[in-house]
Amino acid sequence: MSSMAHEADPRAGMVLRDMSPADVPAVAALERAAYTMPWSEATFRGLIRRRDAEMITAEAGGAVVGYAAFWCVVDQGELGNVCVSDEWRSHGLGSRLVEEVIRRAAQRGVHEVFLEVRPSNGVARRLYERLGFRPVGRRRDYYQAPAEDAIVLRHLVQPL
Repeated sequence: MSSMAHEADPRAGMVLRDMSPADVPAVAALERAAYTMPWSEATFRGLIRRRDAEMITAEAGGAVVGYAAFWCVVDQGELGNVCVSDEWRSHGLGSRLVEEVIRRAAQRGVHEVFLEVRPSNGVARRLYERLGFRPVGRRRDYYQAPAEDAIVLRHLVQPL
C-alpha cells in the first residue's frame, strides 16, 4: 500500500484513501450499479490483500462515492477499474481517481499504465484521453453484456 493513506480535496469535501475491507460492501454496491458484469466482493477483498495492487476509495460525508483499482508488474501498470456514484459524476472525481492512480504508479516506478475501455463509452474515453492516455490497440470481443471490443489505452508515466 502507498505511504499516503489520506488526501483531502477541500473543493468538494471528498477524501481519497486506501480501500479497507470495511469498504468492500459499499464498493461492490457501486460496482453493481455501474457495470453489467460487476466484480464480486471476493475480487475486491483479494485485490486489497495484494502487494502489487492499489485500491483507492473516494469518500464524502462518510459515504463511499467512488473507487479505483490498479495493479502493476515490474514497470507496467493496469488500471483495472474506476467507478463513481451517479450523484458524484461530472464533479471531477473520476479525474481525481485516475490522477491518483498515475501518481501512485510513478511512486512504484511504473513507466506506463494500460487500461481497456468500451468504444461506446465516450465519457470515459474523453476523460482518459484528456489525462494523457492514448490508443495503442484493440481487444476483440473483450466485453460481454453487451458484447463489444475494447480499446486499449496507454499512459506514459513521468518519473518522480
